[in-house]
Amino acid sequence: MRIATWNINSIRTRVDRVLAFLERSEVDVLALQETKCRDDQFPTAPFEEAGYHLAVHGLNQWNGVAVISKYPILEVQIGFPGQPEFREVVEARALGVTVDSPAGPLTVWSLYIPNGRELDDPHYTYKLDWLAQLKSAATGWLTTDPNALIALVGDWNVAPEDVDVWDMGFFEGKTHVSPPERAAFAAIGEVGFTEVTRPLVTNYTYWDYQRLRFPKNEGMRIDFVYASPALAKRVSAAEIDRNERKGKGASDHVPVIVDWD
Repeated sequence: MRIATWNINSIRTRVDRVLAFLERSEVDVLALQETKCRDDQFPTAPFEEAGYHLAVHGLNQWNGVAVISKYPILEVQIGFPGQPEFREVVEARALGVTVDSPAGPLTVWSLYIPNGRELDDPHYTYKLDWLAQLKSAATGWLTTDPNALIALVGDWNVAPEDVDVWDMGFFEGKTHVSPPERAAFAAIGEVGFTEVTRPLVTNYTYWDYQRLRFPKNEGMRIDFVYASPALAKRVSAAEIDRNERKGKGASDHVPVIVDWD
């Protein structure tokens, strides 16, 4: 079984790339972030014609999350319990989809954690609150069912370690690397989830479009996969598909893939 996460930075712009990736990679469940469209604008037909099941959640041209699955979808959850608002709106940043996988019901959360913008911006406080509420929800899921198969995947907008950015000096005083953000990211692991890609693969997952960041390999590692205890023990391999950042029309993020027994 293969699960992947990918900040696609507009699904309507890159639908052909996603379809080609699915065919080439043989991924079973793909979580997307930054789909950047309303539900009625999502290009569902090409995926359904290819035999996939879909769940999508988008409110406007910002944010947006989706899950594309080879397995039948059993349940869809829009947002998690306690998900914070920003300017009185619960943004389209979290979608939980339970699929009928060979291992049993598997819940994949496609998560697009807020950027934070600047350390003194209200969006930064929102980001920390968002992660704190996600931790609370994740605690509840494991308390309810310690053996649940749950994957929390997506663009976390946090570089947890210094090696996850190309130059710590460049990021001094900026978001993504601040101690509170790193602590909030690590807190998901403190409640029983395990970030499963770190021991298996090393690479960046994001390169800005500006200043030739990708050719210079000046990137960030901000896309991760947290797994519940019952799921984490099934991990067999992981991959960061750097080639997806190449060519015309690439997203600024690349897919992160995890194999499970």
